[in-house]
Amino acid sequence: MSTTQSKFQKTNDFNEITYGRRSVKLYDPEVKISREEMTEILAEASRAPSSVNMQPWRFLVVDTPEGKEKLAPLAKFNQNQVLTSAAVIGVFIDMKNGEYLEEIFGKAVEHGYMPKEIAEQQVKVVKPYYDHMPASDLRDVNLIDAGLASMQLMLAARAHGYDTNPIGGYEKAQIAETFGMDKDRYQPVMLISIGKSAKEGHPSYRLPVDTITTWA
Repeated sequence: MSTTQSKFQKTNDFNEITYGRRSVKLYDPEVKISREEMTEILAEASRAPSSVNMQPWRFLVVDTPEGKEKLAPLAKFNQNQVLTSAAVIGVFIDMKNGEYLEEIFGKAVEHGYMPKEIAEQQVKVVKPYYDHMPASDLRDVNLIDAGLASMQLMLAARAHGYDTNPIGGYEKAQIAETFGMDKDRYQPVMLISIGKSAKEGHPSYRLPVDTITTWA
């Protein structure tokens, strides 16, 4: 974690990050998050794993009054979160993320993470696989990966002392174009509001492990 200072207490306490996280519906509108710190949070979120490290997630950060005014009508049942939060992060998948394959593997070699011959072998195998994958299959893979990044983003925000709320109720067909994005290439996964709660989120019941687990 960098030395960037948040207004709120950062923590490395795993239990506090995990068990202290709540879905917040109303934020303190006076709380702002600097773009420097937001960049740090997004960098931490991008450490999430992904299939062959293809990192299909893309983030739209709506942190200006003008941006929120554009977003609010698209999330009419979640306007409190949009208008009072420090920012709303739109998580998208890039359906042309294969274009970054050679950069990803090339940089892995450059940084000493992977031998050049292994990277070249991987590119030789992965590139045609991605080039010919049906769009529905690629979407499924990308959605799983972006879901991992989304959860990691919320935990990273909590570690910085902020609260979040994942939002699925919004006009998915309109959001990309509203913000000047190619709607066929960039497909929405969820919105995540972030800020400091003005009203504590409620704890919620979780099914017991014995109910949700099969041992084999």
